[in-house]
Amino acid sequence: MRRTLTLTIAALAAAALAVPASAAAAPARGTTYFVSTHGDDHANGRSPDAAFATIQRCADVMVAGDTCVIGGGTYHETVTPKVSGTADAPITYEAARGATVTVSGADAVHGWHKVRARDVATLAQSDPFVVGSAFSQAVDAGDVYSVPIDLGDDVSPVQVFTDGQMDVEAQWPYPGSDPIHPLTIERAATGSTGATLVDPALTQPAGYWTGARVLTSYWYATETGTVVDSAPGTLTLNAAPPCVHTIKPAQTRYTLAGQIAELSHDGEWYYDASAKQLYLVSQDVPDRHRVETKQRQLGFDLTQVSHTTVNGIHLFGTSIATGDDSTGILLDGIVGTYLSQFTDITQGATNCGTTVNRGITDSGIVIKGTGNTVRNSTLSLSAGNGIALLGSGNTATGNVITDVDYAGTYAAGIAVQGNGQTVMRNTISRVGRSGINLQWTLPGGTPGAPDHIAYNDISQYGNLNLDTAAIYACCGSSMAGTSIDHNLLHDATPAIGTTEKFAMAGVYADNGQSDLVIANNVGWNNPTQTVMLNGLGTGTHNVGVYNNTGGVYMMYVKGPGESTGTVVENNIGPMVGTTDATNGGMVLTNNMGADIDPLFTDPAHNDYTLQAGSPARNAAIPLPGINDGSTDPIPSLGAYQYGAPRWTAGAERDPSR
Repeated sequence: MRRTLTLTIAALAAAALAVPASAAAAPARGTTYFVSTHGDDHANGRSPDAAFATIQRCADVMVAGDTCVIGGGTYHETVTPKVSGTADAPITYEAARGATVTVSGADAVHGWHKVRARDVATLAQSDPFVVGSAFSQAVDAGDVYSVPIDLGDDVSPVQVFTDGQMDVEAQWPYPGSDPIHPLTIERAATGSTGATLVDPALTQPAGYWTGARVLTSYWYATETGTVVDSAPGTLTLNAAPPCVHTIKPAQTRYTLAGQIAELSHDGEWYYDASAKQLYLVSQDVPDRHRVETKQRQLGFDLTQVSHTTVNGIHLFGTSIATGDDSTGILLDGIVGTYLSQFTDITQGATNCGTTVNRGITDSGIVIKGTGNTVRNSTLSLSAGNGIALLGSGNTATGNVITDVDYAGTYAAGIAVQGNGQTVMRNTISRVGRSGINLQWTLPGGTPGAPDHIAYNDISQYGNLNLDTAAIYACCGSSMAGTSIDHNLLHDATPAIGTTEKFAMAGVYADNGQSDLVIANNVGWNNPTQTVMLNGLGTGTHNVGVYNNTGGVYMMYVKGPGESTGTVVENNIGPMVGTTDATNGGMVLTNNMGADIDPLFTDPAHNDYTLQAGSPARNAAIPLPGINDGSTDPIPSLGAYQYGAPRWTAGAERDPSR
């Protein structure tokens, strides 16, 4: 078993470094078309002076080998090509040299009028709580405006921007402007149970919150529901949270939205779906600013095409998706902000899986099909993913992803489903839950290809959840030899206001993951070590945990046969749960625990290479393909081989970009 696993990293690395044929082949020369915000779709588009006005017009006329050069400016459209390129002659959409090209999913809102006291009186006829509220005080101060607009019947996807920054839906407690780090965290108090939430801070009168949307979050489970009854100090929800089945005192955090009386802070909005009226608090006249609402989910809809390149395009309030049959799609140098938005997580679901997985397959840049790549892109601010890798044989490399999964579900910086995916040299930070989430199970025992998750730098994870990791894999799956190697995993950030820090690991194989190689990863400031194994359910089988730095945490692997085939070897750091692990059949050998100083070069500055006098030198069991490279006759323990060049992780960018 060990020899099979130890050869995996070298084989996967060689495959990952091979340049895809679609990227390497010189494109056949075709026609170049031009687009300008000052263009005309009735022009021929074949010169800057005869440019089209829309990118869609390019999409309508281009064939394999053609290029669309887009001039600077903002384009409010969804580009939907119907014609594919070929492997040798892709169709290309690219920003003109030196131009900033933005495809926006948001449209401007004009015609705001100031809300007056008489408007409050009218609202009070159906909602008496607005009288004397923070909302009415903001109206008296002259800071509330409204505009008639149809944003649909569902408030969940509504998103409002002022001068390119997301405004906040009116809610309690007021969250501030940073969705990853809410300004205030409110938690259920003693007496909470089932669908009853108790909190003395709920001082509003009886009925005030009835009908409001409630978001609850406990450990790994974030859900939404409806308040069916409210009184000072207590709320009754329509149902207990479906994952946890009860509200946990001191641990369940919650927010409440859907009450206009809470609308009072600058940059807050409230949408009345029945009256089709949008309200905004602004200390200046909104028409003097660029106020926009999200109108389009996709900037490029590539679901029907293949062999298409999108290069150097900015996305605002929108995203890109490929289709089940797409291949050879290359997204290069994308700068995406506010990729996806939703606030309804449960969506009427009564089961845990539907709820916690909200956004995994349909948010962020969604890559389906096979042989598609997202690279060298900067992605930030998404209720769900930065990137979703579905299908098989797709790649995410060289991307910088921040401030995503602010809804706090199992969405991630990069959500990996399907199989045979490559996720290499990405930098991911400030995420609600995990930096990379691996969840895939193939139907009917179908054999899958291994994923390769390597050389990524992931930090500041778990801002809104516990029971997670920088790289999280779940549940009960055979991962076909997937390799998680050479990643820097550090600085977990457990949710504000909780004393719990359970399962904040670098790599977490949760609930019976099997057939994995976890090797040469380095972690620091992770409460539950660099690697965590949880055999709950089907057990942890055939997992190789080799040469990691930062320790290993083992749980629910103690029963007979619960961890057969699993080897933990050559690691440096605390070994937690070792007695239970060996009782379950796991092999623990040649690890350096916390009782021995490995003499790292400069751990205060996160340099975990080895000093000359380190006892980790010449101490490892040789594992070809895993701990090669030492200048000593015998390999070193841990993730850095003595004398070998120090490997690096994270996105490496061309300075000219």
